[in-house]
Amino acid sequence: MNKDSMAFVIYMIHRCANQWGISPAMVSRKLKESGCIEAYLVPHYGVLHTQSSAYVLEDIEQYLRNRGIAV
Repeated sequence: MNKDSMAFVIYMIHRCANQWGISPAMVSRKLKESGCIEAYLVPHYGVLHTQSSAYVLEDIEQYLRNRGIAV
């Protein structure tokens, strides 16, 4: 993970926390447990960072739902 993708992941963790009404630490745990950071956000950073945060947030929610993780 480079500096830019790390900043993107941190931004999205806080965006999710605000949307879902939970702490950034809880979001981080959910994303790590599901593999979302390593398998989705970082590898696809090149495309994802060009999308709106609302679009990426929806993708993250779908990613978690597909893995049985409630948000």
